[in-house]
Amino acid sequence: MLDEEELHDLAESIKAEGLHKPLLLTPDGLLLDGRNRLAACAIAGIEPRFTTYAGDDHVRVIFSANALRRNLSKGQRAVILAIARSVSEHSLRTQAKLHAISLTRLSNTTTVLKYSPDLAEEVRIGALRLDSAYETARRRKAEAAALIARHEHLRQHAPDLADQVSEGILSLDQATTALDQQLEDARLQLLVAEMDAIRKADGDTAPQLTQRAQQGELTWHEAHRLAEEHRSQRQDAIHRTRQTLEQLAAHWPDVESLADRLNTPYAREVLDGLTPEARAVATRLTTEI
Repeated sequence: MLDEEELHDLAESIKAEGLHKPLLLTPDGLLLDGRNRLAACAIAGIEPRFTTYAGDDHVRVIFSANALRRNLSKGQRAVILAIARSVSEHSLRTQAKLHAISLTRLSNTTTVLKYSPDLAEEVRIGALRLDSAYETARRRKAEAAALIARHEHLRQHAPDLADQVSEGILSLDQATTALDQQLEDARLQLLVAEMDAIRKADGDTAPQLTQRAQQGELTWHEAHRLAEEHRSQRQDAIHRTRQTLEQLAAHWPDVESLADRLNTPYAREVLDGLTPEARAVATRLTTEI
């Protein structure tokens, strides 16, 4: 598109000399060629003249009118051709071959048109390089794909929340946060239930954490924290008991020797030097051997 000054110059020319070439339309009324002349006619207050293209190669008409007659960059030509493809049934590969444009460049331009149409216009008028526009469009495409994936994930795991997003009750971020909380609570419930089962098997008669959370006495995060504390305490107790038994096994011959000499001065001297708790343990061990 011409800039404002150029459009006014064209408008003055049309006003003074008339519209030399009519604007070209498809049979459906789509403008094929003459955007600048149409805008200039509006500025000049002149009613434009139109003619209808009777052929079937719209792309070639648009491309010839805009690309082949101007000294344009490859990126600009690719944008013009990609725009022309909107009224063509030919494939991307066919169009690239017909107009001697790189298939990759034309494919990138199609991405720009779809995800960054504002930048496509800047490329067309030469204000932006196609490579720069494509990088932005590719990022927007990835963002759009991520957004769609989030919607699908929400629909799969929480259709009620997805409905609230569709109805405008929740934003996607709010719904996603709510779903994340639900999934996290479900994960914590499994861990808490696992610890409850271990405690019950160990003979712990305290109220189960799952029950306390379901009754609202605890949140699932609090229940999980307590479950992990129990798990840690249990592991510490197992470790201490193992160490004690290892030490006892290492000194078991001394215990057997004491048991064989319970009524001797040796035994009395050993037992007299013990705390009441240790003496009680020694008595149990030596009497049961």
